[in-house]
Formats: sequence, C-alpha cells, structure tokens
Amino acid sequence: MPLSQKNLLELDALVSEASRLWAFQARPEQLPPPGDWTDWLVMGGRGGGKTRTGGEWIRSCIESGIYRRVACIAPTTGDVRGVMVEGPSGLMSLRWRPQFRPDYQPSRRRIVCANGAIIELYSADEPRRLEGPQWEAAWADEIRNWRYAQRAWDSLRFGLRLGSKVRMVITSTPSASSKIILDLLKRSKQGGETAVVTRMSTYDNLANLAPDFREVILRRYEGTRKGRQELGGEMLEDVEGALWTRKLLDDTRIDEAPVDMGRIVVAVDPAASATQDSDETGIVVYGKRDGDCYFLDDLSGTYSPDGWGCKVVGAYHKWGADCIIGEANNGGDMVEHVIRTVDPSVKYKKVWASRGKIIRAEPAAALMEQGRDHHVGEFAECEDQLCTFDGTGKSPDRLDAKVWAITELMLGEMKAPLWGAAL
Repeated sequence: MPLSQKNLLELDALVSEASRLWAFQARPEQLPPPGDWTDWLVMGGRGGGKTRTGGEWIRSCIESGIYRRVACIAPTTGDVRGVMVEGPSGLMSLRWRPQFRPDYQPSRRRIVCANGAIIELYSADEPRRLEGPQWEAAWADEIRNWRYAQRAWDSLRFGLRLGSKVRMVITSTPSASSKIILDLLKRSKQGGETAVVTRMSTYDNLANLAPDFREVILRRYEGTRKGRQELGGEMLEDVEGALWTRKLLDDTRIDEAPVDMGRIVVAVDPAASATQDSDETGIVVYGKRDGDCYFLDDLSGTYSPDGWGCKVVGAYHKWGADCIIGEANNGGDMVEHVIRTVDPSVKYKKVWASRGKIIRAEPAAALMEQGRDHHVGEFAECEDQLCTFDGTGKSPDRLDAKVWAITELMLGEMKAPLWGAAL
C-alpha cells in the first residue's frame, strides 16, 4: 500500500536527520531526492562520489530506524568487499553513531549493526544467491558491469518486499550496453517519481582526488569519447559506421554457455608500455562448439607485464584452454617471454596483424550478424568499445583481443604453428 504524503514526508525527515552530519560535507546531488521514488539512479564519472553517496544513504536509512534488512550487490565478491564494504568510501569507513556500530562478518557475507539491522552482501556473478532472501532496501553498485545483469536484477527486485516503502539506490558509471540503466532513464522521463536520476562527474569531486589522478587521467582522456563517459558521466550511444550495435549484441546474447566446448582459447592484446598512463591490455576467453563461438570472460585491464601474464595464464588453466593467442606486432617475442616466465608449460600461438584493424574486424562482426557469435552474459566495457569503434583512431584493446580469438576459432586465417612446451 503506497505511503500517504504525510507518512512519506515523515520518512524523508527521518532519513534527512540521520544524514545531518553527512549533509554538511556532501554536494547537493549526493543527498537523497525528495518524493515517492522507488529507484534512485546515481550516474556519474569515475571518482565522482557515487560510492560515498550509496554508502551514506544505506547508513542513514539504518540509523533512521526505518530499515533493518538491506541488500548490497556489486559485480563480484571482490568488489563487494573491496569497494562497498572496506573501500575508502565503503560502509566500514563511514562515521556511524555508536548505537548503530557495524560489525563486518566476511565469512557470513554480512554486516550486523549494533541495533540488530543486517546488511547482506551479494555478488551479481552469483544471481542464484539472490533468490529467496527478502529486504526492505538495497544498494546496487556498478550495475553496468554485472555479468548476469538481468537475472540478478530480477531476483533483487523480487526480494524487495519487506516494510511499507521499499527503496533502492543504484550507483554506476553510464553504459548504453546496460538495458537496466536505459530502462531507469526511460522511467525517469515518463513522469511520476518511481525512478529518479542524479548525475555527477569526476570534475565535481576533483578536490577529493589525488593530484596524480587529476594530472594523468584528465590529461589522457579529457575531450575523448571515453573521457565523456568515464569522467563526464555521459551516456554514449552507438557510433554510425561501427561494426557492432547494441541490438545485435542483445539479439545474440545468452545467459549460460553450452557445456563441453570443442575448443577454448585465451587471447591477449598487450599494452605497448607499463606506465601509469598505459593503455589497457586486452584479455578475453572464447570457446567454440558446433559452429558457434562464445565470449566467456573478459579480464582486460591496466597491468604490469607480470600482472597481465599471471591473468592470462590463470585464465588458461581456469577454463582449460588449449592455447593462448598473442599479438606480436606491439611486443614481438615479449608476449611469449612474459607468459612462459609465468608458466613454461602452456601452449602459445604468436599472431601478426598484416591488415588494418577494421578489415580484420569485419569478418568477426559478420559472424554475429549470422547469429554465430554469442556473449555469455554482459561485458559492458568491451561492448562499449565494439559499438563506438568505426575504424578511425586507435583500435580498442578488448575489441582487438576479441577479434584475435574469433579469428583463431572460426575464421582459420592464422597459419602460425602452435608451440607447446615440448616443441
């Protein structure tokens, strides 16, 4: 039963009182909006203050006495602990009043507050754990990176069924690959207040960010499409001329990969350097069965050579891959050397880019148009690259690794020998 306007104002007043100390230092967009909303989407750039906003809202809800059962969900178990709980802006770093002091119980995946309120911790990688429990409120973080986004989101929504007014805050960098974010934006524009959106950017919070971050990241990305999304918090749509589209990705997406893959490969597109402002290293895992290929995992990121070497070899063993594919154009024999330093027993195949990136990518995109390339779950950062690369400028790392993997599995254009440890 919906709350009356009087009761709603009383609820907002209780939360506002619990947020009083935070309100002295918060920016206006970091404070809960008034009104009869159910979902509050806080969308913004990296370092914009989204995590602090979500954590303070959870703290104020519990300290107001309104909510005693809350769910917190992040992309992975590591994200829940490292960002939402123990991070610099996480729940355990906030200033709780003594009578609500939180006790983090990692083995039980929960935080128990001194007043008896319970915050349950979940990973979107394990959507089945969300089936059954029930809560009064929730905090969903970086929903654009949830691997099984729709499944986890639906289970979370079904579990929000306690109390007289369920509410959820969603904190995320924007991504047009996320249907959930797009739906929240659409709902916010349709009138009514069931979904409200707050926008913030990295620039809003520069005073609280390290000088090196401001110098390196802003200098590198300011004025670029990636900067507009990751710093400015803008929602970027498909680019005209890009080989992949959001619709194409959604039409071929599946929730679970088939068992007993015929082949599995790990493809790596190494960064040319290992400095603080280096490009990311693309690392993807792909499988093949019955004429179709399957995007199984994306481990791309900014690593030292030893770091990406360990990631690649770890993925090779985790997935039972039959080989590692490495682009030699940037690093020559460096890629093989790094990988064999980690584990000399792996099978490795060196490949060279003899044609332009857009020409190499076209056959891979055609496979998806034929319904033969499937993303298993959602890979937001890779999908953003796919739908915004039109062949101009630098080719993105994740896209390159994806193309190498598909070419090896499906297109048969690589003639280099497969070198095992014994050869």
